[in-house]
Amino acid sequence: MYKGRSITLKHLLIKEKRYIGLQFNTDKVIHALVKQLPDVKWSNTFNMAYILNSKENLNEIFKIFNEVAWVNCNHFSDKINTKEYNDVIDITWFRKRELPANYRVCPTNYLDKLELKKYANNTVRSYVSAFETFINYYQAKELIAINEGDVRNYILKLVQEDKSNSYINTAINSIKFYYESVLGMPNRFYQIERPRKEKKLPKVLSKEDVMSIIAHTNNIKHKCIVSLLYSSGIRRNELVNLKITDIDSKRMLIRVEAAKGNKDRYTLLSHSLLKDLRDYYKQYKPEKYIIEGMYGMQYSGQSICKIVLNSAEKAGIRIPVTPHMLRHSFATHLLEAGVDLRQIQVLLGHSSTKTTEIYTHVATTTFKKIINPLDM
Repeated sequence: MYKGRSITLKHLLIKEKRYIGLQFNTDKVIHALVKQLPDVKWSNTFNMAYILNSKENLNEIFKIFNEVAWVNCNHFSDKINTKEYNDVIDITWFRKRELPANYRVCPTNYLDKLELKKYANNTVRSYVSAFETFINYYQAKELIAINEGDVRNYILKLVQEDKSNSYINTAINSIKFYYESVLGMPNRFYQIERPRKEKKLPKVLSKEDVMSIIAHTNNIKHKCIVSLLYSSGIRRNELVNLKITDIDSKRMLIRVEAAKGNKDRYTLLSHSLLKDLRDYYKQYKPEKYIIEGMYGMQYSGQSICKIVLNSAEKAGIRIPVTPHMLRHSFATHLLEAGVDLRQIQVLLGHSSTKTTEIYTHVATTTFKKIINPLDM
């Protein structure tokens, strides 16, 4: 039917007008059909044919290429994933900020779209900050007039300023979010190069160091916080959202609801932790969340970070310890104890075993069977 023929549709913005780009390999049949499209033109800049973006023209493309070539719309439809989180977006900080004169603030529809897609508060802050830095760099330009070349030059500036790969990727994501998701122009900047992904190994603590951190916590509440992070491998935000009803003492499991990627899962509940949790409950009497702040409010992620860091410092650990390091340690220690990688994947909530396989590079079992050449 198609005989291997295909044509890919892409969004183009030329002189502030929206067009449908048509990308295809050299083929006499496709070339002849493209010529039948209304007002079709060729762009040397994008190296593809293009026509005005309209519903009528889009229908005409499908009509002409029906049963002749496969029309690939993967780069044309809005495929930005909706991320679901439990926490309600709080943008009071956005309104209360003290800003310099003539500062270009993030458009309201940008914030509305973030809220509609239920992005996490931390992501909202990161995107808004990165996007505002970008639009203030091009303060004299209308947002719709900013093109791919402008974005590329801005990213090059960030590279030259030695910004981290993480920051650069956030900047690109925040820019793409506006043009692709807010303005409904998917993949407008599909040719923007990203920094190579860094392949860093997770930082892992020894079992002795973890136990020392727990021993150096200030009180039973702090002890439960550190113990929960390590013994269940949950993330900091997952701990913040953990409810009393999520503790299943009969099955010795913890239910993690709407975790990263909007996936529920179960993880392990430690017997020794359960005893501490009962003591903690009697003393602090939380009403909804396992760990509560003032007036029954959710505990803050920053407070959890400080508790872990301060306890580690008291334990004499010389490197800064984060909640995520306890998660890494949980996974690595299970692997060293002979737990199957697939089971660890389920406990951590990873979509793929490839993500979990990183722990094979830091588990001591990988190296124990190898005799050092100096000792041979």
